[in-house]
Amino acid sequence: MTFRELNLKIFRREPVSRVLWQPRIEHWYETNRRQGTLPERYRGLSLLEVFDDLGCSVRPYWAFNGAVRFEDPEGVRRESVQKDGLEQDYVYTPVGELVTIRKRIETSHHTVKYPVVTTDDMQVMEWLIGHRRVWFDHEHYQRALEKIGDRAAPSIYILRINIMRIVIEFMGFENGLTALFEYLKETAHLIQTINETDDAMIDVVCESPIEIVNFGDNVHQALCPPPVFERWVLPEYRRRNERLHGAGKKTYPHWDGDCRQLLPYAQDCDFDGYEAITPVPQGDVTLEQVRDALGDRIMIDGIPCTDFLPSTPLESLVENTHKCIEYFAPNLVLGISDEISPVGDIERVRLVSEMVKEASFG
Repeated sequence: MTFRELNLKIFRREPVSRVLWQPRIEHWYETNRRQGTLPERYRGLSLLEVFDDLGCSVRPYWAFNGAVRFEDPEGVRRESVQKDGLEQDYVYTPVGELVTIRKRIETSHHTVKYPVVTTDDMQVMEWLIGHRRVWFDHEHYQRALEKIGDRAAPSIYILRINIMRIVIEFMGFENGLTALFEYLKETAHLIQTINETDDAMIDVVCESPIEIVNFGDNVHQALCPPPVFERWVLPEYRRRNERLHGAGKKTYPHWDGDCRQLLPYAQDCDFDGYEAITPVPQGDVTLEQVRDALGDRIMIDGIPCTDFLPSTPLESLVENTHKCIEYFAPNLVLGISDEISPVGDIERVRLVSEMVKEASFG
């Protein structure tokens, strides 16, 4: 059985007797490649060749995401300017402009100014997302199929859910949550617009050949506390899942960081599984708490990222790998919660590959 076939069987809840080991090593690879610090064994190898050498599957939404295309409405112009060490992105629309300013920090960036600051900015953003076009690029999908091959089943992640879009992309955490209290009417209208305009994206995904759909939300209880989650996110999760499940799709969200306060909602959101829930010592939940909260939902990931640091005793990795298999298989896509650090020991990924060959369950 190929990794792709095993991947599909797990999400379809068909009988399996093997563990699918699907770590995310992309950040490790790209950072070390840019810095010239890839281990000798992997120099000159592509990312997928490294996956092959390690003997594991790949979480391939990065290859397929470009198949869902978003086009600005007519009359919109974008401009990027590099000035004083800052990246300034301008979006000019017929109803106003939006400005985002970022500061580059090594391989990442810090947002200095978010595009939405005022209620007038909210209206511009509503117009922008309300008039965009969404379509499926079948040629991109075919190229991604050929690239990934049998390494995994096709999957994508969709735009973040309403609140997480606001606090991560549109307004930032402080301004976003403050707006819910100081400008509730206007912010509620922005949330409603996000929900309604994203239906075009959901339509495209429903009609696409991709079966596995990730909600790339990065939900964290500090960014989306339970009262906010319950009022704004939970109903939209249910609504989207009803539509996607009706089209035969399998769904899971990306929850990382601290999630203990949100785990009680895990069985109410109507997802097939959950990705990246972060165990202690990075997160605030134990694998036992995750097991009890998810029930028969699929666990995607599970092994703490810290187990792949050279400073962590190898026994911790072995113990937690066995726990994940015992607690979650066969409803398990084993991975790293949430991904290996650039300073992680990549050979520990190979060790898990060897361990899952010997694993049994059922």
